[in-house]
Amino acid sequence: MNFLRNFLASILGSLVAFGIIMVMFFFFLALMGSGDDGVVVKKNSVLEIEFLAPIKDYVGKDEADPFAGFWGPEMGLDEIIHAIKVAKEDEHIKGISLTTGFLQAGMAQTREIRKALLDFKESGKFITSHSDFYAQKDYYLASVADEVYLNPVGSLDFKGLATEVLYYKDLQEKSGIKMEVIRHGKYKSAVEPFLSNTMSDENRTQIQELLTSIWDVMVDDISESRQIAPENLNTIADTLGGRLPKYAVASGLLDGTLYFDEYEDLLKSKIGVGEDDELNYVSLTDYVDKAKTRKLETGSDKIAVIYAQGEIFFGEGGKDYIGQGLIVDALKKAVKNENIKAIVFRVDSPGGSALVSDIIWREMQLAKKEKPLVVSFGNVAASGGYYIGVGGDKIFAEPTTITGSIGVFGTIPNINELAGTVGINAEQVGTNKNSVDYSVFEPMTDSFRDVVQEGIEDVYTTFLSRVAQGRNMTVEQVDALAQGRVWSGVDAKANGLVDELGDLDDAIAAAAEMANLSDYGIRKYPRYKTDFERFMEDLGGMKSKLGASVIEEEIGTEAYKLLKEFKELGKQEGIQAKMPFNLNIK
Repeated sequence: MNFLRNFLASILGSLVAFGIIMVMFFFFLALMGSGDDGVVVKKNSVLEIEFLAPIKDYVGKDEADPFAGFWGPEMGLDEIIHAIKVAKEDEHIKGISLTTGFLQAGMAQTREIRKALLDFKESGKFITSHSDFYAQKDYYLASVADEVYLNPVGSLDFKGLATEVLYYKDLQEKSGIKMEVIRHGKYKSAVEPFLSNTMSDENRTQIQELLTSIWDVMVDDISESRQIAPENLNTIADTLGGRLPKYAVASGLLDGTLYFDEYEDLLKSKIGVGEDDELNYVSLTDYVDKAKTRKLETGSDKIAVIYAQGEIFFGEGGKDYIGQGLIVDALKKAVKNENIKAIVFRVDSPGGSALVSDIIWREMQLAKKEKPLVVSFGNVAASGGYYIGVGGDKIFAEPTTITGSIGVFGTIPNINELAGTVGINAEQVGTNKNSVDYSVFEPMTDSFRDVVQEGIEDVYTTFLSRVAQGRNMTVEQVDALAQGRVWSGVDAKANGLVDELGDLDDAIAAAAEMANLSDYGIRKYPRYKTDFERFMEDLGGMKSKLGASVIEEEIGTEAYKLLKEFKELGKQEGIQAKMPFNLNIK
């Protein structure tokens, strides 16, 4: 009787759940159908650029997806750049108002947006900026404007770059949970936090030089836009000369302080409308949708742009991580498509699985035998991210790109000490000498460590050979630049790890030149799952997603980030070619 009752209850529950899903589905369809027939840009409009969500290089939106945007606002760098280019030629757009704060983008992405805004200014249209608070990255972007304003009681952060690395050796000893580490490379400090409580001289050196190189690029760009000498900008940073609005104005970082209503009056005067008239704003989100109807590259010949973004894991891949499935499929499609004459491979990755990196590298080798293949490095192209890109015919990097990190490591969790403390004893039985190779409940044996170390050395040697082949260097030359050390794009260009400094547009232009194309269109890969597909796939995981949200709210964002880092370690299978640390530069 209980069985029948439970069976009927489960059927009823399934029917109710299905009914709810269908109601939601048609509700969203109705909402979409009730909207306007598109974004209308009125005369004398101002494009308002405000970034409310993290920026990815590419989000691959499907306009036919009824659930598009269901997961919240998301915007691709490619969409943003395209919208700014279209606005430059749009006679209804008279200027741009930058009102962003807490920009969630990498340094290379920020610089590409900045470059697009510089190009916009060539049209003679104005760009102004206003914020209640400028973080350093926000100010770096805003400094491109003709005029930069701050709330009179707001603040501006301008003090130079810094980062923080956490160390866990004491935590491991106190908890009895530790990470067994096998590595190659004196600079391979991804695992250093598990081995020490202090930063090594090698790690401190590379971080210092990396931050200095990126800061120098920022200072030079701000200097050109604000007409302040680089040495004066560094003095301002050293003395916190922008810490109060009046100081920031006096130092030249700002043009003045205005409340937002006063700022809007300024915009009205620039457009030539009365103070009592309403400003015609068009948001960047809406204008992105509008700009999609305008193709800037329309040739029948195509250049494929393949986006590889996120950490590298074994599997299909998606918007948030690189797997061999989607990337290999995209490369094959680009090669087989007769209309595609060249390929640009865009990388934004700190690395990950060495195995997957080599699988993608191999497919890159096959692709470039058929068509010109140019690589563009975004925010990060380090370790495995560099590995997958080194196979291209030519490599472009932004000056602020973090790249290199040629090295490998392996981390294996061990809870032997904790198990002993709580009274757990594990006994193993096997048929052969090495059939029981490793248990988290037992100390790592020397023989097992030797086997893993041999694998690490073999992968490192292979990595060196891939780079040597791609960069026309000797293995010894690569090894001198390797050891897991990271470089800025500027330094990578100087030491031969990349060919040119430039953004994605520069890489596309180079690919067009190599393929002898003067008129061409762009085709983007890969195709990601639609939001509807994601909704159906993740419906069963809603509880866990809500739980994660609650945990973050309870323990705080910083603690939650640390928790996520430990969780990510559990996903690392096999030998890793990964960037040596998680850098939050601020």
